[in-house]
Amino acid sequence: MDCHTFFDPQSVAVVGASRHKGKVGHEILAGLIRGGYEGKIFPVNPNAAELAGLPCYPDLKSIGQVPDLAVVAVPARAVPAVIEDCAALEVQSVIIVTAGFREIGGPGEDLEGAVARIARNAGIRVLGPNCLGLMVPTNKLNASFAADLPAPGDIGYFSQSGSLLAAILDMANSEGIGFSKLVSIGNKADIDELEVIEALAEDPETRVIAGYLENIADGEAFLRAAEEISRRKPILLMKSGETGAGAEAASSHTGALAREAAFECVFERAGVIRCHSVKTQFDFARALATQPLPAGPRVAVIANGGGPSIMAADAVERSGLELAELDDDATAKLAARLPPTACVRNPMDVLGDALADRYDVALRAMLDCPTVDVVLVMLTPHAMTQCVETAQVVVDAAKENPGKPILASFIGGRRIERATEVLRQGGVPHYDSPETAVLTIKIMAEYARWRARPPRVVKLFSVNRRKVEQVIERHLRQGVAEIGEMEGKAVLEAYGFATPRGSVATSGEQAANLAGQIGFPVVLKIWSPHILHKSEVGGVKCGLNNPREVMDAFDLMMYRIPKRVPQADILGVLVEEMITSRQEVVLGTTRDPRFGPLMMFGMGDVMVEVLRDVAFYLAPLTADEAKQMLLKTRTYRLLQGRPGQEGVDIDAIAEGLQRLSQLVTEFPEIQEMDINPFMVGPEGTTPIAVDARILLKR
Repeated sequence: MDCHTFFDPQSVAVVGASRHKGKVGHEILAGLIRGGYEGKIFPVNPNAAELAGLPCYPDLKSIGQVPDLAVVAVPARAVPAVIEDCAALEVQSVIIVTAGFREIGGPGEDLEGAVARIARNAGIRVLGPNCLGLMVPTNKLNASFAADLPAPGDIGYFSQSGSLLAAILDMANSEGIGFSKLVSIGNKADIDELEVIEALAEDPETRVIAGYLENIADGEAFLRAAEEISRRKPILLMKSGETGAGAEAASSHTGALAREAAFECVFERAGVIRCHSVKTQFDFARALATQPLPAGPRVAVIANGGGPSIMAADAVERSGLELAELDDDATAKLAARLPPTACVRNPMDVLGDALADRYDVALRAMLDCPTVDVVLVMLTPHAMTQCVETAQVVVDAAKENPGKPILASFIGGRRIERATEVLRQGGVPHYDSPETAVLTIKIMAEYARWRARPPRVVKLFSVNRRKVEQVIERHLRQGVAEIGEMEGKAVLEAYGFATPRGSVATSGEQAANLAGQIGFPVVLKIWSPHILHKSEVGGVKCGLNNPREVMDAFDLMMYRIPKRVPQADILGVLVEEMITSRQEVVLGTTRDPRFGPLMMFGMGDVMVEVLRDVAFYLAPLTADEAKQMLLKTRTYRLLQGRPGQEGVDIDAIAEGLQRLSQLVTEFPEIQEMDINPFMVGPEGTTPIAVDARILLKR
């Protein structure tokens, strides 16, 4: 994307300019003029000699010079000819606002493909089609059919939806939020979200990148670029459009649970801050654009009343942040200069009669305190409260202490309106509730922690790759998508997993003999490539303690299961040692078509779907990421052990996740895989992969 000709063109041609108010071509031309654009404007319309006081040209060739940027607003069927004209003139940058392309399917999709081919062959970069356009407030460039230009600011915003961008612009204008750039990407026939993010990352006027997406064009490229950019600038994204319909066909536990988890995992890995509403996106962006990142999670609260300060303290505790412990020096300063009835602990109550000078004392003491990472200033308007003056105290303190973030929450209505405007003009983010402010602080602290993390180091284990290659190649050659349990366990053993001792029996007597060799108790499992969930058809029998029980269980399975699943090819019954006195968990993976393998951890056996207490993360995993997966689940508390009960080996589970991560990273043919249950015991015991399901795709 050529940032110069899109963001700072010296001339703009409006192809399809119109004299009729309400027409897109009219609004684009009017927006350019009304915004005060200082470059040359060339209206193009074969049916007019003059528009809005400007000479009008019948076509691009008639202009007599090459415009830096062409904005196309003609009917969809006429767009290819316009792009041909751009190619002949060597116009480099084009915005197609016209709708009626891929979004309508059929002929529209073919038309968009034709436009893209013409542009690509000519080296033309295209924004759109079916987009709102582009706005650059600092250059007074409104190359869109949106409303008036917003104020200049530090937030670069892009959107796949033009309608949503128009709404966001209106909301921002009403709240006084400024932007560096606004870009509507539409159908992404050429320029996609990643190119816009990269352009905003290099833009010196942009401190925060924000946007709305419905899909991502190139998942792996997005992940790589976003992870690098997030170390320099925060990226805040709203993401919608995932219905999970594709997961309905998934046969493994992991595939059925993945759904929207892919984007959550990608955003977490890349340091992208996911927002679930426009409001929260603005809340976070305001703070990240104007304040430094906090050095840690320790929050100090200043309020002129007990109720608001307690609300803030509760929000801090619920969020996982910490209420800062003030050091002796800060406490002494506060005690010496505040009324004796004021609370000089954190959260601090400077009392309802506090004037601006009392806030000044409290705020500066907090900012000077080394145990405070971020300050939240709250105010409620009492009869004597100096709202505007207090706001100015906060603004002045923020300017004099640029290394420590300050957020404000003035709660009220008309009496605080001027004060909140002072805060906004002074670059101090303001929130209408302490909960919203604390959530913003949490996001800032998490982002700061992500940026400070050490480089990722993925451990590679010594494995037998050749053994796995042989198994996979044989199955793909035979057209078999699922690797059976016996060979699945061979795959796991090649990657360092321990599995139960066992073998397949084809008669009750053989099963009893095998059980005697293994040692009681044993487990019997039906052995068929056509039965994925054995327990659902009565294909698993546990706790068999003698030969008679084994033979009876074998005979019962071989009698009942062919009736329940007549199409299944039953090869026998797996006789296996029974693993007892251990905790059951599940390790799994499913391959997302955009981002590659996703790892899953959760409670094992059928409880994985009953409780749905699972965590996902992108492969390959580091040791720390594997442990973080465990920490995200409620299951983790159970694994730690209850009072009087020993916990399990957490490091062994984390290593299992890493080994599985290496397996699916090195073999992209593995589409889905579960190790369920993965039996884990106390520290020092070897985990056992009891059952495995592997689905392949060439």
